[in-house]
Amino acid sequence: MMVIGVMIAGSMVWNWFYTLVLLNVIIQLIYVAMTVMKFVMILHGTKVKAQIRFSDQDVQSMDERTLPVYSILVPMYKESKVIPQLVRNLNRLDYPRNKLDIRLLIEQDDVEAQRVIQSLHLPGCFQMIVIPDGQPKTKPKACNYGLIRARGEYIVIYDAEDRPDPDQLKKACLAFRQSPDNTACIQAKLNYFNSQQNLLTRFFTQEYSHWFELLLPGIMQLNIPIPLGGTSNHFKTDVLRKLGAWDPYNVTEDADLGIRLYKENYITKVLDSRTLEEANSQFRNWINQRSRWIKGYMQTWLVHMRHPIRLHHELGIKGFWGAQFMLLSSPLLPLLNPVFWSLLLLWHATHAGWIAAFFPGFIYYLAAAQLLLGNFLFIYTNLAGTYWVVQDLHRKNETWLSYSLVRYGLLTPFYWAMMSIASFKALWQLIRKPFYWEKTEHGFDQERFDTTKSTRVSERG
Repeated sequence: MMVIGVMIAGSMVWNWFYTLVLLNVIIQLIYVAMTVMKFVMILHGTKVKAQIRFSDQDVQSMDERTLPVYSILVPMYKESKVIPQLVRNLNRLDYPRNKLDIRLLIEQDDVEAQRVIQSLHLPGCFQMIVIPDGQPKTKPKACNYGLIRARGEYIVIYDAEDRPDPDQLKKACLAFRQSPDNTACIQAKLNYFNSQQNLLTRFFTQEYSHWFELLLPGIMQLNIPIPLGGTSNHFKTDVLRKLGAWDPYNVTEDADLGIRLYKENYITKVLDSRTLEEANSQFRNWINQRSRWIKGYMQTWLVHMRHPIRLHHELGIKGFWGAQFMLLSSPLLPLLNPVFWSLLLLWHATHAGWIAAFFPGFIYYLAAAQLLLGNFLFIYTNLAGTYWVVQDLHRKNETWLSYSLVRYGLLTPFYWAMMSIASFKALWQLIRKPFYWEKTEHGFDQERFDTTKSTRVSERG
């Protein structure tokens, strides 16, 4: 990477204009490749076999005596107000209590959370693990502590506000049993119970619907590295330990682990079971959360690309370029978008000749096609993801998401602008505070979803 940087700097000194034109040509080709690749993934994600599916009868016919011990790790920090809700959600899990190993991972300085947990007098399957104070103070570090003495054959990560489907653990067991031996992870799908709270939560719900319902299943079908979700990923415990668990310094530890699993020829599958979370409803809080995610993607890409030739050998051609698509596009495109938006506005305002000079020959038509067709496809896939979820919910007689949400996909460009703000913050933090974990506040939702009855209940907090 340093060699490339030196070459670009030297070329800028030699002839800055031609260097910028060449860079623009490369960027336009990247935009087109990203658009085509993403659309191909979406098409693969629409296949019925893209997700592992089980009927209610499959789950009900399971012999509970044959179920293994299942460990649940719940890392949290300064989230004491959602702990009672967390306990209620975990108690709804349809799994034998004597085979549950629930570990609530609490930081040493989070005294309030420790007191709340102690006051609840939880059943024996719950255990509070106090994480020793020290740096880095991150979610993966806490999970590594929880893994040390985890008893389960399988292990899953949940966040404090998560509401998994009650039968999710049983479905994950079935998925592991029916999958090849090298299946190391079963990723459940994520979505949000407060999608209708405001415009931001609608945007967030559309993004997750598109990501977990279409894109991730498509990636699985293409057999390229999967950036795991930060929650509801079910692992074989022995594989996690073999790989050295999570990188405590990576602030998007799930993406890093997805690459390492692929390196060792393990596969991940997507399960047709949902976990509902609280969508971020406050702009500043959303920026903090998203910048941490993007910074983690930057970290993961830089760590694994330290030796690009070795990485190419470890991942293979398809895996290598798939990793570039998944890890590099998330931070790169939001950083580049404002540059080209500005050029477009400046051209319409001034018709400056130097702007046209940056788009010679066929590059102009390629950029125009990307502006019109590419942006249309990105907006369309957002709409399609939401429509896909609503259709699925209607088949299951669930009504917590409605078709009215689909139309907000037309406002997706405003969401892209927010992503650009978060990306620049992520780049700045990567330089100044690379291992700093930007805390996401929870508990701002105004509508609570009762997962047992598929109805919404208003709750002011």
